[in-house]
Order: sequence, then structure tokens, then C-alpha cells
Amino acid sequence: MFAAERRQLILEMVRANGAVSLRELARVVQTSEVTVRRDVRALEAEGLLDRRHGGAVLPGGLTRESGFPQKSHLSTAEKTAIADLAAGLVGEGEAIVVGAGTTTQELARRLARVPGLTVVTNSLLVAQALAHANRVEVVMTGGTLRGSNYALVGSGAEQSLQGLRVSRAFISGSGLTAERGLSTSNMLSASVDRALVQAAAEVVVLADHTKLGSDTMFQTVPTELITRLVTDEPPLHDERAAAELQALADQGVEITVAGPDAEATGGEGPPGERRPRRDMPLPGQRRTTTRNGGLGPQLRSAAPLSDQPPSGERARVADLRRR
Repeated sequence: MFAAERRQLILEMVRANGAVSLRELARVVQTSEVTVRRDVRALEAEGLLDRRHGGAVLPGGLTRESGFPQKSHLSTAEKTAIADLAAGLVGEGEAIVVGAGTTTQELARRLARVPGLTVVTNSLLVAQALAHANRVEVVMTGGTLRGSNYALVGSGAEQSLQGLRVSRAFISGSGLTAERGLSTSNMLSASVDRALVQAAAEVVVLADHTKLGSDTMFQTVPTELITRLVTDEPPLHDERAAAELQALADQGVEITVAGPDAEATGGEGPPGERRPRRDMPLPGQRRTTTRNGGLGPQLRSAAPLSDQPPSGERARVADLRRR
């Protein structure tokens, strides 16, 4: 494919979806991400699109939010791997809140087999994924339906969350930076996400690598309130993503990374089983030795959630923690 043909196809994909990752563009045009990045730079110079960390968006994409049909086709493998890992954080009998989004919808599909679980959500898609789970209780917030992402927003949603207390909140968004935390492009969605976070003892952010380093209009969760980030492995050349992960870890955020060999479980089996994971160095990550001979900020196996040691079928979770 000639450069002109590639760039035209790239432009058509961005116009159709609103935002597309470099990885997906490279797959479709059947070339390397390095070549696609050059094409995206050329198209940006012509004012035809804007570059964003790990992808490309329509001009003015900072304030623009893609609808669910567009976002559901972006980074699908990454979202699946993230959902697999996040589901392993949820134990029997817990009460959690789950926000709106395509990644949280994937998570909900994997929570259907957790016995005694109570899920509070403002997302119709999350509720639908759990509708036939006979051992899971689903509690919907009130509010006004926002059709672009099938979420309930507004004062009704926020008021229904007052006085609520759960163990964890699982939230996604449009961008994540160490400086500002999680953000989104819509004011109403941001307000409800803040209410969800206030109801939880711990906050788990689900964000694929294309969100790292991106910043959008409305802050939802400041970095100091984020307990853990579950993300996918950034490309080896993506030093910016590695730097952002390190900056988040330096502020106390626990980082759990899904390796590229993670496979979808399709929600089969109880949480924590058959979820391929591996320890891996982040791009550009260096291991440093502390004075006591231990390792400094690095990737290491996460402790299991229960007292039981992980089974042979469980792979390792990459956990990047602050010293």
C-alpha cells in the first residue's frame, strides 16, 4: 500500500470512529506502528486530524467524546485483558460500584460468576451484562439516561449514591495523567463518577495504554484518590506511557499490568482462574537496589487477595508499587 493510500484509509477510520489507536491503525493498514505514526504526523500537519498519546482523533478531540458504538471497537484485546485482571480483584460477597464504559462492561461480564456479589452501577450496559447472574444483586442508580454511553447521570444519579459505602469502585475514563488523575470529556459523567468514587473505600481505575498521558476537560478522580490502576502492556517504544506509569507509581498508585499474551476467558470459571498474567519490565523501566538489598520501584508479583497461594493455573500479576 502506497503512503497516500495508507493515509487516506487512516483518515477514513478516524472520521468513522472519532478516535483510533496506533495499534489498531497498524493492524488495519498492515504496516508497523512506526510507519503509522509518521502518517499520523503528516495528516496532523495538514490539519486533518490531531495526534493523541497512542492514537489519533478528529480535530478538537480534547473536548470531543466518541459514542459507545465507536469506543466499543477500540483496543478490544486490551480491554479484555484488563477486565480479566480486574475481575480477579473481586471476592465473594463483596459490594462494589462499577461506572459506565466499554471496559467496565467487559468487567461486568466476568463478574457474573462471583457468588454473593452486589454491584451498584449507573450503567445500563453493566446492568445488562449481569442481568441473568442469579448469584449477583444489581442496584441501579436513578438519574437521566445519557444515550451516547447508556449511562444514568444528573442529580438523580448523584443523590441515589449518597450514604452508600462499598469496598471498591471500578472506574474508567477518557484520559489519565499522574498530574491530574482520571478525566473525561463530559461534565455530567464526571460528576456521577466522582459520586461513585466517594462511596468506595478503594478506587480501581481501568485504562488501556492509549489513555495514559491523555488529558480531557473534566477531572473525575485525582491521582491521590486512585488506589490501583489496571492497564495493558504499552508498546516497547512507548517511553511516554512508561514514564506516566512510573510517575503514577511514585505517587502511590499500585500498577497492575496485563501482558500481551493475556487471553480472554470469556467470563468462564470463577474469578482469579485462567487469567494469564506475567511479570514484565515496563518500557524503559530500570530496577534499582535499595540499601537493604531489596528492589526499588519495579514490577513484582502481586500478593493474592486471599490467604490461599495462587494455583498453578494462575499466572503472575505485574504490580508496580511505590517504595
